[in-house]
Amino acid sequence: MQFSTTGQHLEVTEPLRDYVGDKRSRLVHHFDEFNTVHVALHVEKARHLAEAAVNARGIQLHAHGDATDMYGAINTMMDKLDRQLMWHKEKMTDHHQIEGDIKTMSEKP
Repeated sequence: MQFSTTGQHLEVTEPLRDYVGDKRSRLVHHFDEFNTVHVALHVEKARHLAEAAVNARGIQLHAHGDATDMYGAINTMMDKLDRQLMWHKEKMTDHHQIEGDIKTMSEKP
């Protein structure tokens, strides 16, 4: 997995890079087949923005978060990515019953 963090109008310090890396483990918990993850951090006046683009096997996800501090923006962005990954994982799961449906259970004595 290729993971990159860049900053626009902002120097990405080691604590910020480590914080994003720690939050990345939440994503790997749900889905572990990532190709690339790119996180961009921006500052516009009093707004701090965090954007992420995720390319994984068969999906492309984008999320952004904004807050008054950078850590809050990263949290918001990761929450959105987490929800998107959970939705995708749920969509890909087959929910059909094979041998325990109501019709076959009612025919048995």
